[in-house]
Amino acid sequence: MKTVYFESHPRTILPKEETGPRILGFASVAQAVSLLVALAFMGLLTINAVNGQGLSGHAAMTLCIFIGAIWFWIFTKVEDTYVALGAAVALVISGSLPTQDPFHALGEESIWLLMAAFVIAGAVASTGLAARGAAFVITGARSVRQLAHLTSLGLIVTAFAIPATSGRAALALPIFLALGGALRDRPCVVKMLSVLFPTIILLSAVSSFLGAGAHLITSQVLESAGFRGFDFASWLLLGLPLALVSSGLATELVLRLFTSPGERTAGLRIGITELQEQSTTRLRGPLDLDEHRSLLLLGAVVALWCTEPIHGLEPALVALIGALVVSSPYYGSVKLGAALKKVPWSMLIFMAATLALGSSLVTSGAAYWLAASLLAPVEVLGAAKPVVFVLVVAISTAAHLVIQSRSARSAVLIPIVVASAGTMGVDAVAAAFASTAAAGFCHTLTSSAKPVALFAEIDGRANYEPRDLLRLSSWLGPLNAVLVLLFSFFVWPAMGLPLLTSP
Repeated sequence: MKTVYFESHPRTILPKEETGPRILGFASVAQAVSLLVALAFMGLLTINAVNGQGLSGHAAMTLCIFIGAIWFWIFTKVEDTYVALGAAVALVISGSLPTQDPFHALGEESIWLLMAAFVIAGAVASTGLAARGAAFVITGARSVRQLAHLTSLGLIVTAFAIPATSGRAALALPIFLALGGALRDRPCVVKMLSVLFPTIILLSAVSSFLGAGAHLITSQVLESAGFRGFDFASWLLLGLPLALVSSGLATELVLRLFTSPGERTAGLRIGITELQEQSTTRLRGPLDLDEHRSLLLLGAVVALWCTEPIHGLEPALVALIGALVVSSPYYGSVKLGAALKKVPWSMLIFMAATLALGSSLVTSGAAYWLAASLLAPVEVLGAAKPVVFVLVVAISTAAHLVIQSRSARSAVLIPIVVASAGTMGVDAVAAAFASTAAAGFCHTLTSSAKPVALFAEIDGRANYEPRDLLRLSSWLGPLNAVLVLLFSFFVWPAMGLPLLTSP
C-alpha cells in the first residue's frame, strides 16, 4: 500500500484485488452450493406466486432479484455498485419497479446532502485545519492512556465534518503517520494506535447522520414504509451518547489488549516540533485566513443542521449553501469543479441504487412476506418477543462477515427489520436504528471495512496482523451488541424512542 500526497491531504491507494467475477469457475464448493440454494429458493418463490399462496408476482420477482444481489455481494468480486445498479435495472425490466424510480433516487435529498457535504469536507481538509486540531489534542497528552482517549475524542469530532468512514480514515492517516514517527521508539504504542484509529472511526460513525451512507438508507427505507425518518438533530441525540460510551470502552479495550500496564501509565510528552517534523502541513502559528473561514463555515453548517426544527431549512439545502460558500471565488478555499472531482460518485450511485432496491422490497410487500416467513417458527415456538429483537441485534452485528459494504447491509437488513417490527412487538423506528447501530461493528477482518484495510499496512509495512483483529473482535463484538441492547431497552426510551409497543 502506498500513500500519495497531493495538496495538503493524502489519498491512500489500497492493494488491488483480483479482478473479474468468480461466476465462470466456482472458487469453492461453498460458493456452488450457495448458488444452488439461492436458485432453489427463487424457484419456490416463483411457484408460490403462480399458485397465489400469499405472494404477488411483483413481490416474488423483487425477492428473487434481492437474493441474487445478496449472492453477488457475498460470493463474487463484482463491484458493489455494479451489483446494485444491475439489481435496480432488473427490477425495472421485470415491472416490479417503475422506470422513473431509479432515476428519482439519484435526486433524493440524501444524495445531494452527501454530495455537498463531501465538497465542504474536501475544502476543510485542504486548509490543514484538521491536522492543526489533531496536533492541539495530541500535544496535551501526558501518558499513553491520555493519548489514546484524546485521540478517540478527536476522531469522534471528525464524524461531524467528514462524511463516511473511508473519508475520515483518509483524513486521519497522516495524523497517525506523524504520531508513528514521533513514537518510533515505542512500537507497542504505535501498534495500539494503528488498531485504535480504525476502531474508533467505525464505532463513532453512529454519532452523526452523515457518519455512514447506511444511516441515510435506513431513514429512507423507514419513510418508504410510512414511518418517520431521521434528521441530523434526531440522529445526533440518539447516536452521540452511544458513540461516546462505545468509543470510550473500546479505547480501554484496545489499550489493555495491545499495551502493558507499564506502557499505559508511563510518562509521555509529544511536542509540536516533533509532530511538525513528520508532517507536511503547518501545525504552529496563528490560523490563516482560509483556516478561519473554513472553521467558521463548518461551525455554521453543523449548527444549522442541528437546529433544523427552528429555522426549517432542509439539511441538503444547508449543505448546498455551504458548498457554494466554500467554493465561492472570493471567500472559498477550493474551486467547485476540483472539489466535485473528488466526490466519491461511485458511492453515491451505489446508495441511490440500494435506496431503490430497499424501497421496492417494502412497497411490493416482499419484505413483509419475508419477515412473516422468518418469524413464523418463532411464533410457533412461543419465544418471547424481546428475545427475537436480541437475535436481530446479534445478526446485525455479525452481518459484516458476509456482506462487507455497510450500505448494502442496511439495504438487506432494514426492510426486513421494519417489516417484522410489528410482529416482534417493537417500534419500527427504534428497531431500525438499533440494527443500523449494531451493524456499525465491522472489525473482524481486514476486508470488513475500508478503514481497517487502510491502517493494516502502510508503505509495505504491516501495522497489525489478522490475528490481532480476531483478538479485538472476540471482545469488542459482544461488547458492542450488549451496549446497543442496553441503549435500546433503557436509554433511548428515556430520550423519546421507546422500543416496546403497547399490546
